[in-house]
Amino acid sequence: MPKNKKSVVIMNATKADLVDRVATGTGLTKLETEAIIEGFLRSIIDTLAEGRSIEIRGFGSYKVKKKKARQARNPKTGEKVFVPEHYVPAFKFSKDFKEMVDRGNQQKITEGTFRKGDN
Repeated sequence: MPKNKKSVVIMNATKADLVDRVATGTGLTKLETEAIIEGFLRSIIDTLAEGRSIEIRGFGSYKVKKKKARQARNPKTGEKVFVPEHYVPAFKFSKDFKEMVDRGNQQKITEGTFRKGDN
């Protein structure tokens, strides 16, 4: 390992962390907040499963992309595998969203408090 290599602490936010943050910011109970977040996420999944797109201004847009059928290779065995046509969810961040994330991380870098995954 090179001498200059710094250890990086990766801290990911979980759904429970989001529930805590929203509950604290809104004054709702954690139970109420969890039900709202679960309902929101379920609504996104259900809408995409119906083949419809979702646009949330200032945040981003969800849509369903069609992937063509193709030949793939099993990396473990090298065997050819047929992958049928299928649909996958896709998310595109809004310009505002990207700018806010960049600004927040640039500020942490300037202050010297940036850690990978610490957003």
